[in-house]
Amino acid sequence: MLQTVGEWLWWERLWLPRNVSWSDLEDSEGRVYAKASHLCAALPCALCLLLVRYLFERYLAIPLANVWGIRDSVRRKAEPNAILENYFCSRGQVPSQVDVTSLCKKTSWPERRVQVWFRRRRNQERPGIRKRFCEASWRGVFYFFAFVGGVLALYDKPWFYNLKEVWAGFPKQSMLPSQYWYYLVEMGFYLSLIFRITFDVKRKDFKEQVVHHIATMTLLSFSWISNYIRIGTLVMAVHDFADIPLECAKMFNYAKWHLTANSLFVVFTIIYIVTRLVIFPFWLIHCTWVYPLEQFAPFFGYYFFNVMLLVLQILHLYWALLISQMVYKRLNKLLLYFLCY
Repeated sequence: MLQTVGEWLWWERLWLPRNVSWSDLEDSEGRVYAKASHLCAALPCALCLLLVRYLFERYLAIPLANVWGIRDSVRRKAEPNAILENYFCSRGQVPSQVDVTSLCKKTSWPERRVQVWFRRRRNQERPGIRKRFCEASWRGVFYFFAFVGGVLALYDKPWFYNLKEVWAGFPKQSMLPSQYWYYLVEMGFYLSLIFRITFDVKRKDFKEQVVHHIATMTLLSFSWISNYIRIGTLVMAVHDFADIPLECAKMFNYAKWHLTANSLFVVFTIIYIVTRLVIFPFWLIHCTWVYPLEQFAPFFGYYFFNVMLLVLQILHLYWALLISQMVYKRLNKLLLYFLCY
């Protein structure tokens, strides 16, 4: 049975165009091709990045937070109560009015006191500003170096300037060392985020972030095995660029440099619109939908890869709506600042 599943999983028609087999992608004559076994290196890379992140946050981010005077606010702790604690941990952090009435009877506390207890208990669970600052600084540093590395890996390649070159000779395209390391580091980073997902700060778009990380790992893995590496590197570079000013804006916001944070957020919004709402759908997705058909007939991998890109684009549109609401507030603050200056 396992052999049958394995044969179906690696069926060439799932991964490769018609008239192309895995034997055509065997290393020969100095040409090296991407292989599924290479993906195993993402795990040790992720573990190394987790170690680097720990050292970065401990010896760079925390001292920087101290220099900038970033302190966690003092929060009043909820007084010990086994009944309310049991409800909080097992049933939810925000009780309904009916449950509040029931808890009042069980604890012999007035309703106001129960509500205050839950508010203080929820505040205890919220991560402090210093933790948020450390996370933002780590991501900002990673995205900066990842983007610079991506540009260095792409700037002298013909497909960086002419997207039709992405499919020249596909799928028999030899893997370059720069592509290997770029993919490895990016996959290791997103895998490390998945490992840390229960420990990192949970934001309002937590579920969307989980979908994004899973879709990204799926895209990277599939594009690697199917040798969609050229378009994969372009997609990664486009995504990394916008995240740099976003994480920097968060850092300055936590440091209460609000004018700088608001200005960086406006810069992020402009870059986000250009890269993820213009370049990504109208250049890169167009490149993966239209140009391949000039080289080969559609196959499962063609449809799967494009569907996953559309999943990312749907997330981009969702986040664009949230960003537009936030940038409206920040533009009003910037305008008010300059009018009062």
